[in-house]
Amino acid sequence: MRIVSALVIGAIFGIGIALSGMANPAKVLNFFDIAGNWDPSLIFVMGGALVTTAIGYRIVFGARARPLFEKSYSLPTRTDLDARLIGGSALFGVGWGISGFCPGGAIPALGIGEPAVPIFVVSMAAGIVLARFARANPFKKTVSA
Repeated sequence: MRIVSALVIGAIFGIGIALSGMANPAKVLNFFDIAGNWDPSLIFVMGGALVTTAIGYRIVFGARARPLFEKSYSLPTRTDLDARLIGGSALFGVGWGISGFCPGGAIPALGIGEPAVPIFVVSMAAGIVLARFARANPFKKTVSA
């Protein structure tokens, strides 16, 4: 049931991305082009997502002590802003501004047949693997006591 639930939620998300036009990188890039062909519709998509999420969180966390298909909620515990968070956010924003894709919009965009989309998705996957590899730091010398 967990996999079916994830599939349904992912499909709903993908349909929302496609219907809102956020799978189209030109639409996203036009949002960032304030001095040129500015398209403010992304603000409404983001605002709608924030409102939906806020309501959804209130309903889910108010009604259930635990998720349907897990033993407990898996929520972040850190609240501080560190260099990794700020750097990662900046890198995400720069990549989004250059390519017009974010991970959530790139996966549904695979269906549009644009050759740049699979290149972005493969590059994104490679970046995730590289970041995990760097985080594990396999070359770090261990000091024995």
